[in-house]
Amino acid sequence: MMNDKSKLRVSIWLYSGCFLIFLMVVIGGITRLTGSGLSITEWKPIMGSIPPLNEQEWEVAFDKYKQIPQFQKMNAHFELHDFKSIYWWEFIHRQLGRLIGLVFFIPFLYFLWTRQMDKSTIRKSLFLFLLGAIQGFLGWFMVSSGLVERTSVSHIRLAIHLVTAFITFGFTFWYALELSQTNPKEASKSSSGILKWIFSILIVQIVYGAFVAGMHAGKMYTTFPLMDGQIIPTGISTLEPQVLNLINNPVTVQFIHRMFAYILLFLIAKVWWSSHKMGMNSGQRRAMNIVLLAVSVQFLLGVLTLLTKVEITLASLHQVGAFFLFSSMIYLLFSFRKST
Repeated sequence: MMNDKSKLRVSIWLYSGCFLIFLMVVIGGITRLTGSGLSITEWKPIMGSIPPLNEQEWEVAFDKYKQIPQFQKMNAHFELHDFKSIYWWEFIHRQLGRLIGLVFFIPFLYFLWTRQMDKSTIRKSLFLFLLGAIQGFLGWFMVSSGLVERTSVSHIRLAIHLVTAFITFGFTFWYALELSQTNPKEASKSSSGILKWIFSILIVQIVYGAFVAGMHAGKMYTTFPLMDGQIIPTGISTLEPQVLNLINNPVTVQFIHRMFAYILLFLIAKVWWSSHKMGMNSGQRRAMNIVLLAVSVQFLLGVLTLLTKVEITLASLHQVGAFFLFSSMIYLLFSFRKST
């Protein structure tokens, strides 16, 4: 059994990891929005931590970028200073990944050496390391999809990479809460069940948000609430077989993303409205209030992002909003966990 001091220290470590993962996702979003993700065409876990240090090294890095389709088809007008502006975003993104690895690994060794973790916490920590390793691999797997024939990364690989980041954050946050929070009073199974359904829908919505981002689908229809005057837009079923429209048609992808936004807003508002009848205690109702606020702000940010034709600042805030909604849902679900 871990004593209270050890629980506090390990939970602070995990919360620190949560913050860095959040920062990683934000920087990753900016990297995508600025078209910077393909500026570094190699994956060197150790040597890649050092940026170009002189003009000659910058020219070498720029020459490598010139070999990929994104430069040849989209950015052939780039000068060295243009390349530097996109290089730094991707470099910072990768450096954060390395920092997260160190922040997880070094304290883990310390806690292990000083015997401040029990077997259960050690197993959970090793699982987080596995998720981190998978995330690093998926990052390069995503980038590699845009180095040969495409001018951008695969939207499907982007979605996998993003969702894995959310999953890694989710488990880290949950484990930190287990160490720092006391067991609440258990509410009814029905209220817990509907929240799990809402969380599942949120995961699908995050996937479609990544599809929208990866395909630049948000720029196709920038009106609200209708899509250029239509409820169901023209071009929603142009691909054959029809199932491909669900993942490869930008019109369909934006439509689905919009519909899931309405569904989430409605369901969360409905649960919030009936929360006093669902056996929620004060802490659970407070968490429910946070979720309602988060989904409302996120919905508004989504609308504003559309109306401004996906302006970078608002688009970045929209991704941050998704992260806070995801976090608040995890906290709400945690408040319904079974007492032990």
